[in-house]
Amino acid sequence: MTQALINPALMSWSRHRAGLSAAELAESITVKEDKVLAWEAGEARPTFRQAQQWADRLHIPFGFLFLKEPPHETLPLPDLRTVGSVAPLKPSLDLLDTVRDVLRKQEWYLDYLADQEPQPLPFVGRFSLSTPAGQVAADIRSVLGVLDVAAGQDQYLQALIAAADAAGILVMRSGIVGSNTHRKLDVGEFRGFAISDKFAPVVFINIADAPAARLFTLLHELAHIWIGSSGISSVAPSSHRQEEAYCNAVAGEFLVPEARFKALWRDTDDWQALLPVLAAAFHVSRLVIARRACDLGYISKEAYTEFYLIELSAYRNKKTDGGNFYRTVDGKNSKRFSRAVLSEALSGRLLLREAGKLLGIQPAKVRTYAEKTDE
Repeated sequence: MTQALINPALMSWSRHRAGLSAAELAESITVKEDKVLAWEAGEARPTFRQAQQWADRLHIPFGFLFLKEPPHETLPLPDLRTVGSVAPLKPSLDLLDTVRDVLRKQEWYLDYLADQEPQPLPFVGRFSLSTPAGQVAADIRSVLGVLDVAAGQDQYLQALIAAADAAGILVMRSGIVGSNTHRKLDVGEFRGFAISDKFAPVVFINIADAPAARLFTLLHELAHIWIGSSGISSVAPSSHRQEEAYCNAVAGEFLVPEARFKALWRDTDDWQALLPVLAAAFHVSRLVIARRACDLGYISKEAYTEFYLIELSAYRNKKTDGGNFYRTVDGKNSKRFSRAVLSEALSGRLLLREAGKLLGIQPAKVRTYAEKTDE
């Protein structure tokens, strides 16, 4: 068998980059651990097939294994995350690949828009950090045109997403990398990110998070768009970055206005007993109310975090039926983006193969997906 003249240093780099031990990688490509270590030491070489398996398993282009030195990888968006007051560790491969995938979709959509003679969206970057948070929240509410949905938080979230889509914002949601169900996104690493652009702003929400927390994340990322800011967010109450704290304040003011909240809050040792009452009053979840109480200093960050982790654990333990496949695709890519891709594919201006890559579905399912969207 023909051996692949790969660079051993790139094999070692790619394995450590993916966070796998030699034993874990060896098991996944069905070779012995000693062979993996021998390849990395330059004492032996893999076959082309084995090298391709290596690249596939570690999510790198095959050509990377032939480079003279590892490529320098950085997040293509500002990293606004903090753990307390300390910057987080370097981004995971899952986060890097997710951001790149979203940027690739945005780039395609911008090319698509170029033929439509688009007008810049007036709300993108309309305000700055010096603008009162309540003013930004009021403007978001005015642009989206969505009032409180008394039917429940899920309907409220869907209504806000639909309104953002109608306004020209691509709202993408996923809890995995691309279509790979084995690569789950870590909500402890990031909750979402925003890409500010005058023609095609993007909001991404990590739906590995508890459903009750996604509403706050959506508003936080929309605040980023309104101040013309891009970045990866933790949306944590403990963020010490001015930009993140400001977007938290806008989200809180949008969902639970401070003046009304203060009028309804009652000092009590059993603060959790207040949550259902206030949740009903504002048509949001108990978690959003707890978050607002934390941000306004009524409960400690530790108390809120404990409550949040209980909610997150309950969500993860809840069994689901998997949902509707095509509705999931809509959520992952945003309805606006999906309709643009389908329009180009059905008109013959975009190959079904390329449409499938953009949407993360099999090319054979593109036409069926288009039919489902017309129902």
